[in-house]
Amino acid sequence: MLVPFVSLDPHRGKRAVSEARRLIDRGARGFKFHPNLQGFYPNDRMAYGLYEAIAETGLPALFHTGHSGMGSGMRGGGGIRVKYSNPMFVDDVAVDFPDMPIVLAHPSFPWQEEAISVAMHKPQVYIDLSGWSPKLFPPVLIQYANTVLRDKVLFGSDYPVITPDRWLADFEQVPIKDEVRPRILKDNAARLLGLAA
Repeated sequence: MLVPFVSLDPHRGKRAVSEARRLIDRGARGFKFHPNLQGFYPNDRMAYGLYEAIAETGLPALFHTGHSGMGSGMRGGGGIRVKYSNPMFVDDVAVDFPDMPIVLAHPSFPWQEEAISVAMHKPQVYIDLSGWSPKLFPPVLIQYANTVLRDKVLFGSDYPVITPDRWLADFEQVPIKDEVRPRILKDNAARLLGLAA
């Protein structure tokens, strides 16, 4: 099954809003933002027109959070600024758009506890596990995935960086409760994307 998410640059202003509406009409099921690469704080008001267009539909907005592998080890980090990906900037978006589902993509290193706090505090905020091998997940993430966030944590591999087979093999080694595994691997995403009741 393919569920199309699209990425638009919020710096494009009204053109991005028009493009979002066009893409929604053509079957887009979510929107992805990469603040590090796009060079903006998620709570920058210049992006709010775009968020309004997304929120009107009830579709999710996904924000890359935490350290990005892109630019790692390159001179000056390849010009990519990690500061834009602190999940606390997405907290403002969650307050201002309480009916727009939000996904915090990746374990938000070094701000994992901030991401957990935002997801616990805001009912429409989820955390996806893509971009990191599960064997590198911090214990606090595993603890909350097994308990209060068991319905708000989502599978993701970040293919081709991590293949789904490798991610799933590593996930088998992580102490996630048996009853929580199917929620993370399928059920939570199916509910978020409107594919299940």
